[in-house]
Amino acid sequence: MDNPVAVPPAITGQVFNIQRFSIHDGPGIRTTVFLKGCPLHCLWCHNPESQQRKPELSFLDQRCIGCGYCFKACPRGAHRMADGRHILDRELCEACGICTSECYAGGLELVGKTMTVSEVITEVLKDWDFYQTSQGGMTLSGGEPLSQFEFTRSLLVAAREKGLHCGVDTSGYTAYEKLAALLPLTDLFLYDIKEMSDQRHRKLTGVSNRKILANLRRLHDDGARIQLRLPLIPELNDNLEHLQACGQLVHSLPHLDGVEVMPYHRLGLSKSGRLGYPLPSDMEKIPTPTPEIIERWLTELHRSGAPQARQG
Repeated sequence: MDNPVAVPPAITGQVFNIQRFSIHDGPGIRTTVFLKGCPLHCLWCHNPESQQRKPELSFLDQRCIGCGYCFKACPRGAHRMADGRHILDRELCEACGICTSECYAGGLELVGKTMTVSEVITEVLKDWDFYQTSQGGMTLSGGEPLSQFEFTRSLLVAAREKGLHCGVDTSGYTAYEKLAALLPLTDLFLYDIKEMSDQRHRKLTGVSNRKILANLRRLHDDGARIQLRLPLIPELNDNLEHLQACGQLVHSLPHLDGVEVMPYHRLGLSKSGRLGYPLPSDMEKIPTPTPEIIERWLTELHRSGAPQARQG
């Protein structure tokens, strides 16, 4: 696997993480490539750094050791000390990343990197042997990979040329023509259904779910392999109406590869703080699901028409 990847060098995208040894993003051991940009704004977003397409500066002030490098390095004077605290003025910050180059304490990090298709695939291929022994491969996630459609398509083309199993983790909120174009290149779609009520979906994510559900049915009918993912967010989408509707949806899609319940975790809250985002109202009060809540979801899904549902 040492031969170079033959793809146009001009095709680039914004990547914020390449996670090796992933075991929850498709079959086998995988490398998950996280792309920036997302049309949804879920209140519980696990990866708030993925929502904007452009690079962003992450600042963890607890790690600052007061070395003063960033104060001198920033061309716009976005860093300053006030009452003994390191203050980052985000209105001045352009996320150029200069301040991160010598932040040895790890308090400053540029989230988002412009990469070519060749650079990404070269990184992915470092674990080729693991893919072969575990039936794994590459999964594109985000954010929403379809928000960088040309980059996503080119990554899938290059990965398929190398014989990799390819997965795409998507919200389904896109033009169906884009999903259809990826269908011949994608071995498995990981498809999120966050809330079955359109009204509640708008409230929780900022967009309607009508396009998402319509695209799911068309993708299923066109022969795609799909694993449905159901985020479980206590107090937000933890209701019987949603669960029963999910069960009925699964029952109407007989060729699904599987159904996974994805319990909420609170990692996104700390990430939001580092990026300077205000936390969504009351999200700090939302707990992680207990084993009893997860079991209740699985029981109701099984009863409502999704006997294959399991915890992801």
